[in-house]
Amino acid sequence: MNFKRLQFANRHGHQLAAQLDLPDGGKPHTFALFAHCFTCTKNLKAVHNINDALTAGGIAVLRFDFTGLGQSQGEFAETGFTTNVSDLIDAAGYLEKNFKAPQILIGHSLGGAAALQAAADISAVRAVAVIAAPARPDHVLQHISDAKQKIEEEGEAEVMLGGRPFRIKKQFLDNMKAQNMEGVVKNLNRALLILHSPVDNIVGIENASEIFQAARHPKSFVSMDTADHLLSRRADSLYAGGIIAAWSGRYIRS
Repeated sequence: MNFKRLQFANRHGHQLAAQLDLPDGGKPHTFALFAHCFTCTKNLKAVHNINDALTAGGIAVLRFDFTGLGQSQGEFAETGFTTNVSDLIDAAGYLEKNFKAPQILIGHSLGGAAALQAAADISAVRAVAVIAAPARPDHVLQHISDAKQKIEEEGEAEVMLGGRPFRIKKQFLDNMKAQNMEGVVKNLNRALLILHSPVDNIVGIENASEIFQAARHPKSFVSMDTADHLLSRRADSLYAGGIIAAWSGRYIRS
């Protein structure tokens, strides 16, 4: 897989670190945009493997670090779900201006919820694929349940997520709770693919069912069988990427 290391400015003036993964020895027939999981980065191994499968199918994929994460500028404590959504929209604008507008939008975990929300503001997108996505963004608040009271009372608190410390403010909680994802999914007006593992112990399979029920056709569901939430086994992430590549071909324009 060939790639280009890039960076682009979001609407708040922060430089976001990005990587454009490209097919070997050929021009991509379409472009996709990838939204990583909560507190993850573009360098998660599963993202690399998924993109490896996509580029093998002739699809170029832009992955980037959300504001305040990885190598991107900004303070994580000042972000929220809507920041992730606006970052995705800005990334799509960067692709359209410098390469080609993305027809495929892919999101993993909370990135999947962000992708569903952002799709309405990215006119070129014709297909949305979500992997292990929560039906509601505030699902992630279960990971900071021990600190919620302190955040509510004091306005902020430091929490450990994935073995790393993050400062969470009350605005983050309020922003997560304010989202109406059912209406967003119902009015998506894009082809939708839902990939989810029935043994996901981070975001339960019932979330996939809720998203599927709210969505209108064309919609598809693929079981990830024994995969864990982060698709940490290479075979699982390659499988997900291969399915997305094959499925999206029905909807994209060359």
